[in-house]
Amino acid sequence: MTFWQVMTIEARKRMSYRADFWLGAILGLGAQIGICIFLALAIFRESGSERIGEYTVRGMVLYYVVVQLVAKIVRSTEMEMGVSQDIYEGGLTRYLLYPTSYGLFKYAQQLGALAPSLIQVLLLGAWVPFVFAGEAEVTLASAVMCLAAIAVANVLYFLLGTVIQLVASWADNVWSLMVANRIAAALFGGFMIPLSLFPPWARAILAWTPFPYLFAFPLDALFGRLSPADWARGMGLALGWCGGVAILGKILWRRGMIQYTGVGI
Repeated sequence: MTFWQVMTIEARKRMSYRADFWLGAILGLGAQIGICIFLALAIFRESGSERIGEYTVRGMVLYYVVVQLVAKIVRSTEMEMGVSQDIYEGGLTRYLLYPTSYGLFKYAQQLGALAPSLIQVLLLGAWVPFVFAGEAEVTLASAVMCLAAIAVANVLYFLLGTVIQLVASWADNVWSLMVANRIAAALFGGFMIPLSLFPPWARAILAWTPFPYLFAFPLDALFGRLSPADWARGMGLALGWCGGVAILGKILWRRGMIQYTGVGI
């Protein structure tokens, strides 16, 4: 019940300023999609080739459009109500008195902030099936596999950000670590470059890291590039990373509470 209440409160707060909400969607996400489209077109124009790897120009544009929409859900608010600020400013103290887990409380806030963004994604992505009809075959099964992969990716991205911000118990500034995590996730997760363009040996190594399961894996599931066995294996690895990062976060939390004074800065 508490989890749901925190979610609904955060969602209502995000919808309070409707003009800002829609301007952020149109100018923010819309601009990112537009830049990706022009970037893909420029790559093919300069290369003079009709195909790069397994992608045609339409396929590459479709990839970048969909990965932007998927990333909007996976990243959510990217911990803007950060753990590090709670530690630095002493705000963590009030959460210690709440009858719920701090991590669950923060994740409920993130899901609440994500709910309005889903509306933006659905509306801004509604044109994609009509413009790119025939470019990719999406079935009900692939859509379900994609949604499950996105849900796990959202949890994994949240956990990675939480673990990094818990380092604030010892470090004066974790901003650079968050930036490094964002760049690594974008580069090795398939956000900047489709992973199919990486050499086979690099893809084999990346498959054992958490990054491909953030963006590339949900897209592969959506476009029907994964067999049920491949999808199950990928989901198992992604869930394994969620469990491992959660355990690391628990250890850092316990150690950090020894350092925490609650006086702020």
